[in-house]
Amino acid sequence: MTTPAEVPARPQAVISGGGSGIGLASALRLARDGFDIVIVGRRQEVLRHAADRIREQTAEARVQTVAADLQDPAQVSRAASEIDGPIDVLLNNAGGNVLDRGDGLAGIAENFEGNFRLNVLTAVLLTEELLPRLTRPGGRIISISSIAALRGANGYGAAKAAIHGWMMGLAEQLAPEGITVNSIAPGFVPDTGFWDSRRTPETIASRLAQIPMNRPGTPDEVAGAVAYLAGPEGGWTTGQILQVNGGALLGRG
Repeated sequence: MTTPAEVPARPQAVISGGGSGIGLASALRLARDGFDIVIVGRRQEVLRHAADRIREQTAEARVQTVAADLQDPAQVSRAASEIDGPIDVLLNNAGGNVLDRGDGLAGIAENFEGNFRLNVLTAVLLTEELLPRLTRPGGRIISISSIAALRGANGYGAAKAAIHGWMMGLAEQLAPEGITVNSIAPGFVPDTGFWDSRRTPETIASRLAQIPMNRPGTPDEVAGAVAYLAGPEGGWTTGQILQVNGGALLGRG
């Protein structure tokens, strides 16, 4: 009497800010590539709609939603406790741009502190909490930064640049364990919540004027970079900043 062969377990990817934009595009791509998906974000309704979309397009993938504000250490710990099993890919995508600087030094401090908490603390806290559960060898940590990290943009650019320095130190630390750590720095990708309320014809024209390819990027194109770093071909790439920007900022040696 024969017994059915065991179905291999699917690898698991955790994606913060996975309810929309680049995070959702990356979740869809990784689900199609064979991953089970955990999407983490602050808005449960957004996460629910995103999970429904992933399930509609990739029936084989298991999709879990976890609502949490990743700026809060207690909520990070609680969110991690709700995620079962080992983690093969961690995509730190949660973030945003705190635009209001207010007046004087107090306004500047609020802008820099707000951007640091939203873009850096969310990535650092979630990574530190999940690090013991990353697959060894073979785990992947990917953080979404921005072209602003490489050419400056007030508190937002400074916060995204901090992601790069943190990423490089972590890459060196984890390389002996077979875990890769990288960042992706997208350029102008207007079809995301990041550009809501700022997607004016004037803004689009000014951004396109800076791009040699004369078109914006798409969330799917950034998700393609995520898929490379998360996939088998990305296993020897670590400590790198992968620019995806249509030539708006060329590589630096």
